[in-house]
Order: sequence, then structure tokens, then C-alpha cells
Amino acid sequence: MEKINIDKAKVFYDFLDQSKMFMGTVRKEDRSLMNIPFVTECKELDAEVIAYTKANGFENLKGHKSVGGLRASIYNAMPKEGVEALVECLKDFEANHK
Repeated sequence: MEKINIDKAKVFYDFLDQSKMFMGTVRKEDRSLMNIPFVTECKELDAEVIAYTKANGFENLKGHKSVGGLRASIYNAMPKEGVEALVECLKDFEANHK
């Protein structure tokens, strides 16, 4: 299970590390395998991302109410294919956002 979780987190963090729109909010050495907080440049864009991902079947990307931003929860029940699909959805948003 640990290896699977490491692989899933790597998929998401690799995306964040190369993205020009999305930024991780946690130092590399402190990153979680289960909850991945990230942001865009502003709250309004975060809200657009939440609406877009929800319209594409991904729920609950809104960050914690006291912290804001976005959060991907990739617990054990989330398959690697689900993480890859979420990353593709975020890539599509980034590529098509004007």
C-alpha cells in the first residue's frame, strides 16, 4: 500500500512541480502522501478550478475553510488511475484557461 501511495503522490507532485498555474504549498520534505494542498494565483481562479473539476466529476477539491486554496485527497481508496485522471483534468484547465 505504501508503494502505491508513493506512486500516486508522485504523479500529482510531478504535475504541480512543472505547472505554471498550480503551486504546491508545502515544502518537498514535508509533503503528504494523502492530502495535497495547492493554489493558483488568486481565490477567484481557485473557485474556477473547483467549478471546472466538479463539472468533470471530481468532488471536494476546495481547500480547508481556514486555509483556502485547493486540496487533493488521495487516500487509499483513490486508485492511481483516478489521480492520473485528476491531473489530466487540471492540465486541460491550465491549457485552456485564458
